Order: sequence, then structure tokens, then C-alpha cells
Amino acid sequence: MHAFALTPLRSLPRRNRLPLAAFIALMSLAGHADTTLWAQAHAGARRVEFRGEANCIQLENRSTRVVLGHAGGRVLEYSRDGVNALYLPEGEQGMNAGRFDIGPEQTIPAHPQLWSGVWKSEITGNRAARLTSVKDESTGVQLVRDFQLAADSSRLECRQTIHNVSNETVEYCHWSRTFAAGGGIVVIPTTTPSRFPHRYVMYTPAPVINFKPEDDKILVRDDHLQIVGAPAFPKLGFDSQAGWFAYLMKNDLMFVKQFPTYPDRVYNEVAGLTLSIWYPDRPMCELEPIGPRERIEPGKSAAFTETWSLLPHKFPANGVADYGKVRAAVQALK
Repeated sequence: MHAFALTPLRSLPRRNRLPLAAFIALMSLAGHADTTLWAQAHAGARRVEFRGEANCIQLENRSTRVVLGHAGGRVLEYSRDGVNALYLPEGEQGMNAGRFDIGPEQTIPAHPQLWSGVWKSEITGNRAARLTSVKDESTGVQLVRDFQLAADSSRLECRQTIHNVSNETVEYCHWSRTFAAGGGIVVIPTTTPSRFPHRYVMYTPAPVINFKPEDDKILVRDDHLQIVGAPAFPKLGFDSQAGWFAYLMKNDLMFVKQFPTYPDRVYNEVAGLTLSIWYPDRPMCELEPIGPRERIEPGKSAAFTETWSLLPHKFPANGVADYGKVRAAVQALK
């Protein structure tokens, strides 16, 4: 995500886009490692067509459905009881829905093959699949994303592994960039100590990072904060070590992300963030756990896992979440 006015906020620079003809050609060559027999042998995992795109992978149990696509190694659907939590408008899919990336945002080379290129997909077990990128020359890495859906809940483990395929040591970090349906309430537990006086920072178009912002759409409490609407500037950063946050949506679902944090490690985003939220006055909200700096030697790899859950949760009529109920629901997760 690009925070400043000189770069369109949600449109990827042209250098990070593949020409349509090249995309179609790559799609026709994309291999699928699992055979029909192999896929049928694994419960809750099969090939499906999704919105006209053939050979997507579907993971499912009685309540939850996950669909994995080819372009950019994304999650296209993450739904509970038929309600998709991800932003994926009909007819203009673009690079929306469950995106992942690597950072740091401001210094990483352009990497269109990773961001929007065709990824290899394979079914790896019961309700499990893997997406694998090409070996990317610009960054020197190959990315592997493993997904595992629980047998009896909405719990989805998303593990991204960064493989250094170059001859030099590289430094990157995990960067999740999930587009969820917009207009919800973000609930973030805060921890002490924090480097930020108000427990968050706000990126402005100057480009300047405001380390002491005040905004009536961001409610700061003793032990948490809530984003209840679009703030003056959409990109916000946090250094919470709690390892989870929740997003309450108007479709009466609560999207929970859980992820590890490392208080004694370096976070190499500009403001040293463990989490970022991009909340524009638009029909999507970007939910962004960020991993610590990974210094990866040639031939080595580093991995980061975030866990998703979808819980039924009535959207509050007053537009403010009951933090006690949210926290209790998260603590009750397996």
C-alpha cells in the first residue's frame, strides 16, 4: 500500500503490473501439481471454477469456504455461512480480496511477478493447499503460501515463507494486505510500553508521519482503541504487541487476525510497525499484520504465520464495539 499523494493509494504502480496478454499466456502455462485423483483423496479440498477463473482451489468445511486464485497468490473468498468477508466486487476483481506481500513498503524493489503474476497451486492435504510464486529476479526471493482450514471451525492458518534464491543476503518482512468489506469497526488491543503517545501514528500526504494525531474517528481507551470510521488520512500504524485485532463488519461477521509479535526484534517498516490499517472512505478496509525484519542468507528461508477466524457478531447499532465481548470471543478461539 502506498500512503502518499504522489502515488495513487490503491493502484499499484505500472511497473508492478503485468500486461494482460502476458498474464493470459502465463495462465495457459501454469501447472497444477495435483491430479484429480489426488484432489479427491483429500477431504474438503478440490478444484473449482470461481467467477470464470478455472482451476482455483476450494477448501471447505460445514461452515467455512476458502477459495484460492492464481494471480498474485491471493485468497479470493473467505466466507462463513455463505457470507464473504473479503472485498471482491463483481466484474472488477483486480488485485482485491486476500492479498499478501513482503516489505518494507518504502524500500523494496518493484516486484510485479510476485504481486500480480501467476502462481502455481497445489492441494497438499485435507483442507490444505499451497501457492508458489516464480523465482523473482528483482527481489531475489521465491514466496510460498500454505493454507490450512480447520475441520470444524473457520480457523484458517496462512503461512508465508520467503526463500532467498539469490546469491546475496536479503532483508524483508511479512506484509499482509487483506481487503475486507469496508465500513466496519477495527478493534485493536494496545500494550505498554508504546513508542507512540496516542498508541498509533497517521501517515499524511506530505509525506510526513504524524506521531501524535487526534481524530474523532479513532477512539483511544486505556487498553484498546477503535477505528469507527474513515479518519482524516487512511493509513494508520500501530506498535501493539498483543498479537491480534478484530474487525467488526456490517454483515454481522467479526474477522479476527492472530499473529506472533517479537518485542526484542527489529521491525523494518519506516515507523517500526507490527500492524497497519488502511481505512479510506471507500468500500474496503485493509487489514495488515506486519512481521519483523528477516535477514535471509542465500539458500535460506524465513516464515510468518497469521491465523484468521470469522465469528458471528451483531454489528453494534451505536457504531462502537463492546471491547469486553470482543476480547472474550477472541480468547475463546482454539
